[in-house]
Amino acid sequence: MKAPHKNKPSANPERRTILLVDDDPSVREMIARVLADEGYHVLSAANGLEAIDLANTTHIDLLLLDLNMPGKGGWDTFASITSMNPNLGVIVITAKPGQLFTSLAVGVGALLEKPLDFNLLLQTVKEVLDEPAELRLARLTGRSTVFHYHPSNGTQLGA
Repeated sequence: MKAPHKNKPSANPERRTILLVDDDPSVREMIARVLADEGYHVLSAANGLEAIDLANTTHIDLLLLDLNMPGKGGWDTFASITSMNPNLGVIVITAKPGQLFTSLAVGVGALLEKPLDFNLLLQTVKEVLDEPAELRLARLTGRSTVFHYHPSNGTQLGA
C-alpha cells in the first residue's frame, strides 16, 4: 500500500476533484456527467477497493459514496479513506434505508437518498466543498453542526 496522499488544496480552486464511488455504471456515468458539466474534475470508482487506491494516490476534495457495493462496502470504504484524511468532505448517496443516524454518528457532511435530485446534489456538493475545516472537525468530534439530509421523498431535515 502506498503512503496516504496529503489533502492539500487544489492548485486550481475552481477545478475541485470529486471521487465518486458507486457500483452501478449507469449511476456513476450520470452523476459524473452532471458534475463535470459544472466544472468539477470527477474520478470514478466501481467499488471500495478502487476508491481506496485512488484516494491513496490522488488528491481529492470530496468523496461521493454509495453504501451498497459488493466486496468492501460503503462504510468500510468510508473508514479506510477518512482514516487517511479525516477532514475530507463526504456525501453519502444511497438507496439503503436507515442510514441517517450512522451518517450523523461518523461525521459525514450530507446524506442524499436515491433517487437523486441532481439540482439538490449540485447544491449539496457546493455546500460541503465550501465548508470550513473547523466545521468538519467539529462534526467529527460530535459537536452540533450543519448536516445536509435529503431523503428520497424530497423532505429536508437539519440536524
